[in-house]
Amino acid sequence: MLDICLLGTGGMMPLPYRWLTSLMVRYNGMSLLIDCGEGTQIALKEKGWSPKPIDVICFTHYHADHISGLPGMLLTMGNAERTEPLTLIGPKGLTRVVNALRVIAPELPFSLICKEIEGPEEDFFINGLKLEAFRVNHNVLCYGYCIGLDRMGRFQPEQAEALGIEKRYWSRLQKGETIEAEGRVFTPDMVLGAPRRGLKVTYTTDTRPTESIAEHAKGSDLFICEGMYGEPEKREKAKEYKHMTFYEAAKLAERAQVKELWLTHFSPSLTRAEDFMPEVRKIFPAAYAGKDGKTAELAFTEE
Repeated sequence: MLDICLLGTGGMMPLPYRWLTSLMVRYNGMSLLIDCGEGTQIALKEKGWSPKPIDVICFTHYHADHISGLPGMLLTMGNAERTEPLTLIGPKGLTRVVNALRVIAPELPFSLICKEIEGPEEDFFINGLKLEAFRVNHNVLCYGYCIGLDRMGRFQPEQAEALGIEKRYWSRLQKGETIEAEGRVFTPDMVLGAPRRGLKVTYTTDTRPTESIAEHAKGSDLFICEGMYGEPEKREKAKEYKHMTFYEAAKLAERAQVKELWLTHFSPSLTRAEDFMPEVRKIFPAAYAGKDGKTAELAFTEE
């Protein structure tokens, strides 16, 4: 199961009623944060989730509303007596940007591991999760992310018995282990059926609609996408500054055949996102205006 929380939904600046866009994902005791603008740690505290167990922080790009909260987040983690290394993932330039921000957070009781994304796409594997970074189209180098949780096939006890595999090895094979015993090698594929449908979340913001988004979001259980403007007359402004409207995001969701769409990264001038949703749902019915603290628990479907 994946716990998903949209910590904030604002773009450009935090507001009294809306924190900057940030997403937190929890799975099997680990946490992953995407983007960390000013006030993100307050949004996290309002949710009641702790920053200490965050294993990875990913950045879409290095505009201030997506990274300026990092020094405070690092200091908060340090004050919580964190000692485990923290992995940071982002576009090229990550190490330089982080070192510059560290000027005001120079001493930490844990190390930072910076991984810069190479090329238009790159995959990372983190404690059972697959993280796919893919380039999008903003006015600076920017990436979207897919978070995937694969699901192995169903265990077939009759097959294990037919192969003479002792029951004491069954649970290990179910977990994906390869076992060498009594001069034989047992692999999971010998006793597991075809892989079953897993879980997938796609997050993208600060971009025009792109083919890369449609391809990577394909079949997502949840698609969290920028909707900078709800007003139809602001489409040209969205194009000029390389952002997206609600309607463009909805068309991407329809094209990618996702299960559900959450809009985020609203312009400060947009005060009532919900007012525009009836028209958006004419394009994609399972569309929702994101709200700070909006949460979902994604579980495997029984198959």
